[in-house]
Amino acid sequence: MAPEIVVIGGGPAGSISAALLARNGARVRLLERAHFPRYHIGESVATSCRAIIELAGALEKVDARGYQVKEGLLLRWGAERDWVVDWPEIFGTGAQTSWQVDRADFDHVLLRHAASQGAEVTEGAQVKRVLFEDGRAVGVEWTHEGVTSTTRADHVIDASGRAGVLSARHFRDRRQHDVFRNVAVWAYYKGGSLLPRTPRGGIDVISSPEGWYWVIPLADGMFSVGFVTHQDNFLRRRQDCPDVERLFLDFVQESDTVRELMADGEFQHDVRVEQDFSYAADSFCGPGYFLTGDSACFLDPLLSTGVHLAMYSGMLSAASILALHDGDVAEPEALSFYETLYRNAYARMFSMVAGFYEQYRGKATYFWLAQRLARGRYPELVRRPEPVPMRSAPDSEAFAALTAGALDLDDARRAGGADPLAAEVLAAQVAPRATARDRFDAATGLYLRTEPRLGIGRVTETART
Repeated sequence: MAPEIVVIGGGPAGSISAALLARNGARVRLLERAHFPRYHIGESVATSCRAIIELAGALEKVDARGYQVKEGLLLRWGAERDWVVDWPEIFGTGAQTSWQVDRADFDHVLLRHAASQGAEVTEGAQVKRVLFEDGRAVGVEWTHEGVTSTTRADHVIDASGRAGVLSARHFRDRRQHDVFRNVAVWAYYKGGSLLPRTPRGGIDVISSPEGWYWVIPLADGMFSVGFVTHQDNFLRRRQDCPDVERLFLDFVQESDTVRELMADGEFQHDVRVEQDFSYAADSFCGPGYFLTGDSACFLDPLLSTGVHLAMYSGMLSAASILALHDGDVAEPEALSFYETLYRNAYARMFSMVAGFYEQYRGKATYFWLAQRLARGRYPELVRRPEPVPMRSAPDSEAFAALTAGALDLDDARRAGGADPLAAEVLAAQVAPRATARDRFDAATGLYLRTEPRLGIGRVTETART
């Protein structure tokens, strides 16, 4: 029989996991408390998401929406001159692009796609609690239009975002990271510009003594502009301003760079504020359940990792459930596979972002940190065109692979040979001399498999030797 899955939440993590499971024969019910489309911040998308979206069968639908194509980023950070991370120049041309999206529209496209793949989607559904029997998640209790229902399931995927049905409300095991007790304040402009060397559609990240700014180009000439600062500074400054709109405009005026970029833009007035407290749950999964996306962990938006971590964890949860159902792995193995890969992805991004907040560090230090986090794997993730017309410094390769989400996808498939998903997102080929042993994780021998069916593969004894 097909496994029965309940997914809580219809953001990128929930929609990707639901679509992948439904495409592979699972019976999926997705419960979303809002009615889409609904506003959400997090417009800048990593290239890893493009391959995951294609794996879920939604790439043509997303491409058709006309989002701003994104090919990298430019950082004006600390005392450094501008440094550019241009994905096509570093990885090669082809699939090394993503988008700057309207999240209300983007999330709606993904949710509708999950429904088109066979997931039963209910909007306006409020999950009250996850049901447990003998320590195992066995379903959910939820309400819709005043009616309370109970749905049993073989597995529950908590993609409820920062609301955290399991981590915040049931287990109460979230741990805040004091280093990132930040507040983000942002708004939109019609018109504006980017710094001259910014890759096509790239995000500009600009530091200041009290925080940092983002400038994101969107479709139709719109720009998302935000400022992130420590909570203490925000509260102190807020006391001296009549409203958050005045405070936001003051922040923009205080940056020579951002003020100039938005000089020809028309301010759209709708200012938003969000406390950006980063956190991680003690456990990302357990018997019968998986926490995906922001339900499991949340990180400062400096490197635009949110959508990547959401989709990556959604894909891993779907693969783990399908592998369990197919009998390819035992449940402890599937849970360890998921926990290890997702937590490693979060920890690597956390380490890099924490390093950035020490603004006295130079570019070379960030690149060195990225190389260390890549564990020496970055050269084989990169296929540079010949000759190499690099605007980006060669030692930026590992940093580019990290910000593109490539290192995480490589982690997921590194126990096996070349995998179509990794090959596409990295635009690279494993050298012919590389074997399964070269990528074998001695601890488990498990790796993400995308063909002929999504799941978890296991390195054979022959391959090990």
